[in-house]
Amino acid sequence: MKAAFTPVHPKIPSRNRDSVNGSVQRREVVYLLGNNVCCHETLSQHLAEFQVEVVGFRYARDYVEHIRTDGGSCLILDLPLPDMSGIDLQRQLAAAGHPPIIFVSESCDVPYSVQAMKAGALDFFTHPFDWPALIDSVQTALVQDRKLRQRRAELEKLRERLSRLTPREREVLPLVVGGLLNKQAASVLGISEVTLQIHRSQVMRKMQAESLADLVRMAIKLRIPYRRNGEMSSHTDTNVPFFTQQSGSRRETLSGMR
Repeated sequence: MKAAFTPVHPKIPSRNRDSVNGSVQRREVVYLLGNNVCCHETLSQHLAEFQVEVVGFRYARDYVEHIRTDGGSCLILDLPLPDMSGIDLQRQLAAAGHPPIIFVSESCDVPYSVQAMKAGALDFFTHPFDWPALIDSVQTALVQDRKLRQRRAELEKLRERLSRLTPREREVLPLVVGGLLNKQAASVLGISEVTLQIHRSQVMRKMQAESLADLVRMAIKLRIPYRRNGEMSSHTDTNVPFFTQQSGSRRETLSGMR
């Protein structure tokens, strides 16, 4: 059964639906999950000037089953829900990608608010709501979601480029980004230096890397282990991918890439 109330959408033109470079931009959406109809209507009115749509659900299952087509969003989540608690839904959503969450509640529940914030909630508001502060929090959440979506889109592009590499080129990549000279990398793979250079140029072309530094940044984003000074490198404190040091054959560099 769908939500017990009908979402109220601002009836104004949205900049998110304007054509940009010939494409239609999806509208940003604030999802409101809970029983508070008054909150839904008031929030819609406040967000109208920002050209943001508000979509309401009463039940958690309806939100989970909803197919998102928005261009950016956040979730305003009521602490008590008819079919589960907001905290339980937050835990359920944590396993998958979800928009930033803002909690609202009719009463101040310190233990739950602390629990929600520790689990990653952006903010927690209690009734009566400070509407200017809530709107500011919504705007912050939408900015965060846009940035997160951009990072995900960039990562997907890099993964698609990586999939174009041949098995041998995937062997070359971690050696190159690890700083090994062509001669050293060729020795590790048991091939000639000329052959290594050919594979290296193919890696640069397929990954669309403008420089070695650019290729290194891509490898870090893709969490590809690299080899330096004959050992697998591990730098867990610098956003460089974690991998365990291995020994043995020259094939060890491929452990995280197949």
